[in-house]
Amino acid sequence: MRYILASKSPRRREILKNIGLDFTVITAETDETSSITEPAELVKELSLRKGRAVADMLANAGELCENDIIISADTVVECEGEILGKPRDKADALRMLKLLSGNCHRVLSGVTLIRGGRSFVSCSETSVYFDEIKEADALRYIDSGEPFDKAGGYGIQGYAGIWVRRIDGCYFGVVGLSVNTLDKLHRDCTGHSII
Repeated sequence: MRYILASKSPRRREILKNIGLDFTVITAETDETSSITEPAELVKELSLRKGRAVADMLANAGELCENDIIISADTVVECEGEILGKPRDKADALRMLKLLSGNCHRVLSGVTLIRGGRSFVSCSETSVYFDEIKEADALRYIDSGEPFDKAGGYGIQGYAGIWVRRIDGCYFGVVGLSVNTLDKLHRDCTGHSII
């Protein structure tokens, strides 16, 4: 059985390494535009698209085996009804951090496993509670460059962790790949745990 991670995210690679999974990273260009406005449905759809793009690419090249398992994911932050993707620039990052400051938001992480032409898709949801963020601190954080490749403009595992008062849900889902959701899908897909 070969595991293929359909993601460029260094955080997702680290999560899979930390649970002892031997995997290969293969990515394909994916259209991430969508008219879906419900966050859970959006991340499930986008994670499925990413996985299917890699499955199709490998199948077209004659390199996809029946037992290969493709793992893909997508994460968004939702706060006060607004879906926050990756910030476009410094002003957008500051706007996002101001919205999150002193507030509770949801992080939704869609996970897809594809094996033998079948797709297994689910989503984790975590509520994250932030302390108030002073604008000067937010600006220093933005200058670190950390916000720009992360949904919602922050990474819980990095500097922004100092603002997190508490979470309700899966920490790894906030980082970008819920291992609990991954294991449940793996059981559905193979009949046994991923470990």
